[in-house]
Amino acid sequence: MSKNSIGVWLLAARPKTLPVAIAPILVGSAMAWANDGFSLSATLVAMACALLITIGTNFCNDYADFARGADTANRKGPTRVTQAGLISPEQIRMATFVVFTLATILGMYLVYRAGWIILLIGLVSIAAGILYTAGPWPFGYKGLGDLFVLVFFGPVAVGGTYYVQALEITPHVIIVGVAPGLLATTVLLVNNIRDIEEDRRAGKMTTVVRFGRKFGIGMWIACVVIAALLPLEFVRFTGEHIWSGLTVLILIPAIGILHGLVTIKDATRLNPLLGQTALLLLAHSVIFALTWVV
Repeated sequence: MSKNSIGVWLLAARPKTLPVAIAPILVGSAMAWANDGFSLSATLVAMACALLITIGTNFCNDYADFARGADTANRKGPTRVTQAGLISPEQIRMATFVVFTLATILGMYLVYRAGWIILLIGLVSIAAGILYTAGPWPFGYKGLGDLFVLVFFGPVAVGGTYYVQALEITPHVIIVGVAPGLLATTVLLVNNIRDIEEDRRAGKMTTVVRFGRKFGIGMWIACVVIAALLPLEFVRFTGEHIWSGLTVLILIPAIGILHGLVTIKDATRLNPLLGQTALLLLAHSVIFALTWVV
């Protein structure tokens, strides 16, 4: 793959992780639709901003992990473009700035529509994306990455998407928003389970490094099960949107992914499970969105 080609930049964007940006927008938009608050323009802009912030975070992580020595030639995961010399550190750093700037510019429409609180959410989200692996105290290296993903790709993204359309917020939106956050966390857990040895050597103290592979797999199971059952529990509690309980169907393909996590010991062979887990998140959100509006 030639340096600075479109394929290289796509690789840097980590397309397999992008469902974590799409899923909460689908959930929040479906809930806004059901409450007669749907806005197509706000949905599209929110989707674009979410994708840009996620890509910017991925660019920043690529640069920061290389600068800290966490990415080496022995890496078992997909190629990191900075470490591989496909994109220079200066170029990936500039690209990070450009992508986050584009997200901010697009987000001004949402700020105009819904007020300053959206500006605050956007800026905090960008700051969190940078400080995940960069800065003097990168919380992704301190075992707080799972909490970051849960919060920002769950209640914050779902609640923000709903708010810019309906111009209000309700508790059940935040509660239901936990589900995509949990499943986004499972994507990170697969990544950290695969990279446990490299992260340990680099001093990247993820929860998997701190507590072990079995703990990471246990967290993965808990996140998937709770996310799958959360809409069903909402149905039981409220008696509304009964079809949304079909999200429990994601437990079927989850069994195959879990089998791989438990049995595969070669870290390189865990790479396909990352994309499969991201698709599990997307499937959950599509099922939820379609059944919520019925």
